Amino acid sequence: MMENTVLAGARLFDGERFFDRHALVVEGGRVKAIVPEAEVSGKVTRLEGGILAPGFVDVQVNGGGGRLLNNDPTPETFFVVARAHRTFGTTALLPTLVTDTREVTRKAVEAAVEAAKADEGVLGIHLEGPHLAPARRGAHLAELMRPVDDVDLDLLCRAAGGMPVLHITVAAEQVTPQQVERLANAGVVVSLGHTDCTSEDARRLFNAGARGITHLYNAMSGLTHRAPGLVGAALDAGDVWGGIIADGHHVDPAALRIALRAKRGPGRLFHVTDAMALVGSNAESFELNGRTVRREPGEVCSKLVLEDGTLAGSDLDMASGVRFGVQVLELPVEESLRMASAYPATYLGIEKERGFLKLGCRADCIHLTDDLRVQQAWISGRVR
Repeated sequence: MMENTVLAGARLFDGERFFDRHALVVEGGRVKAIVPEAEVSGKVTRLEGGILAPGFVDVQVNGGGGRLLNNDPTPETFFVVARAHRTFGTTALLPTLVTDTREVTRKAVEAAVEAAKADEGVLGIHLEGPHLAPARRGAHLAELMRPVDDVDLDLLCRAAGGMPVLHITVAAEQVTPQQVERLANAGVVVSLGHTDCTSEDARRLFNAGARGITHLYNAMSGLTHRAPGLVGAALDAGDVWGGIIADGHHVDPAALRIALRAKRGPGRLFHVTDAMALVGSNAESFELNGRTVRREPGEVCSKLVLEDGTLAGSDLDMASGVRFGVQVLELPVEESLRMASAYPATYLGIEKERGFLKLGCRADCIHLTDDLRVQQAWISGRVR
């Protein structure tokens, strides 16, 4: 008979709502029950106040702990990145490869298959490119961007069966509805981003199976009154989800507050970090595709820029994004927590495993102070 682990003494948030004076009972690495504290017995881990919540799920994280996936696409890099972000409450993540060569992309996909086998919080991989639009390249190298071809489709469809989640960002200019349909049917989570597409183009791809957008507002066609663009199409499409980078640099807070009020459900907007190598590191710069990215001071977190001032990912951690949601975006605590756990897990289709602390879910959880700073993390009920 397996021994239960009981966590008590904090407000318990199960991914949907708060429970006061309740405890989390874990057995075999999964949630067995949420019960009143008065009913628990035996060995109890006593938490001194704060919040016990589901671990954060990050759909887009390029690096951390001084490592960048593009520079070293190996399983060890996946693990280093996962450990760096666990300090900030992320217990499941998709290490993200920005636009690169076929060879680097292939190596990263193979490494993801291996890394996802370990219980280290690696869900798979997010390929942000190379199928993006040069007109909306951001910090990506335009010369490496290209349309999806049959070789790509075969690689992606085959890899989707080898990991819990394979997520890709594509531009409408570089993919057809038929290709999106094939990818979605194979289990690939398809997101639109880095594109200058019309709202009509976006809707065609949503209808074909694309279900997300990558970092709302950034590197995409904007919303105007006669041309809603990708921003307008995403906010108006109820079954589409989207990530936001809440770091005070990528998007003006007013624009994020407007989008949060405007988004039609059941699809939601959720937190992503778009973090680069410097999160969890004391370094002040790193190399991306042979170019130097450096830190500049910021209020919530530092700003990462290329030599020409172009934003190059973020220096954001998920806990800081959650606090920004509460303090700047004026969200209730429970909503900002949902945006870091329940919503991204639901978008990825893993809500029965992660993002919630409900019966049968993995006991991936975090202890936060009342001001949302991470004290401890558990993966499958084990302190990590």
